[in-house]
Amino acid sequence: MHTLYKIALVIATIGCINWGLVGLLNFNLVEYLLGDGSLLTRIVYVLVMIAGLITIGIFTKNLDR
Repeated sequence: MHTLYKIALVIATIGCINWGLVGLLNFNLVEYLLGDGSLLTRIVYVLVMIAGLITIGIFTKNLDR
């Protein structure tokens, strides 16, 4: 489970950076790389959402074990 949390954190961080770019510069890196409204773009957004939900579990786990 420790590896799952690390992967989820990486994906969530990438999503966070993308939304920061959208907010600061009005530049969506995901849409730039994968196309506006494409299936791949939607898959990336869903993966970021799932990663964010998984990382909620970090608040309840002791990862130092």
